[in-house]
Amino acid sequence: MTFLIIFLVALAVSAVGFHRYIWFISIGYGFSIAAIGTALLIMFGVRHELTAVTAIMAALLVVYGLRLGGYLLAREYRSSSYHKVMQQAIDNGNNVKLPLRLLTWVGCALLYACEASPIAFRLQNHAGTDAVAIVGAAIMGVGIILESAADLTKNRFKQQHPHRFCDVGLFRMVRCPNYLGEIVTWTGVFVSGVTILDGAWQWIAAIGGYLCICWIMFGGARRLELRQNKEYADDPQYRHYSEHTPILIPFIPLHSLSNAKWLIG
Repeated sequence: MTFLIIFLVALAVSAVGFHRYIWFISIGYGFSIAAIGTALLIMFGVRHELTAVTAIMAALLVVYGLRLGGYLLAREYRSSSYHKVMQQAIDNGNNVKLPLRLLTWVGCALLYACEASPIAFRLQNHAGTDAVAIVGAAIMGVGIILESAADLTKNRFKQQHPHRFCDVGLFRMVRCPNYLGEIVTWTGVFVSGVTILDGAWQWIAAIGGYLCICWIMFGGARRLELRQNKEYADDPQYRHYSEHTPILIPFIPLHSLSNAKWLIG
């Protein structure tokens, strides 16, 4: 029942994608996660079934979702250069037929519910606080901070250097630290549930949500690489940067995903 509720919450919020197709996976994503966190706080708070760690994790979902959704919404309307680039790089969905829109809507809502499911299942299963939950919550916090810092760094850099690739701060560690932060956040969510998942369905939902978001983030990194390769192809500084800085995972010498056509995006 808990999973069904958070799925319906995600379904309701992500319906903003019917206004603009890309919002199913951008603004609708962020605010759906925030709404799921809010729903968990309300549902289990009124029943006095929240523990300190589950309250923190649900609150982190709210913080994560509001920050991401708000950031994407502001960028959508305030950054004309970003809007122009996205119009060129991503199909705006104007020609997507209603059946595919409906499938995207339901699929996205299901993914968002699966991503958050380890926290929901911990509450549903009346699991207490354990070391794994504490570690998972800490990893979540690190991921949110990492992603926020990366977005802030790139936003400030692009205001001063609109035609140059960002290679300062966290971008010296990896070329896509915002996507890394996303992966770290959901790694924390998944880790928090590994000791309390009960039955095949809960494991399938938790593992499926985690693997899907990791796949999407690697796909996003590939999409960014292809776009930057096209934009900065003649810049020797960019070529040096891309050849010596891991694309997504620190200390792992994976510098390119351009040939990984199986990745989404």
